[in-house]
Amino acid sequence: MKETDNIARISVCPRCGQTYHGRPAVSRADGKTPLCPDCGTREALESIGVDGKEQEQILAAIHRCYGRG
Repeated sequence: MKETDNIARISVCPRCGQTYHGRPAVSRADGKTPLCPDCGTREALESIGVDGKEQEQILAAIHRCYGRG
């Protein structure tokens, strides 16, 4: 393992512009663009018809469960 493997990589999400670290989600639009986990979740929810307000409620619940909100 390289020394840099232990360093948290910080990226900027092209969809929302926020910084994030850790493993990215992959955009459903093109199958290759890395997104922040929240935008990946939003794209998945959009694909099954969940509206924006409910998406935010779901993300808030996820953040509460994982200590990010």
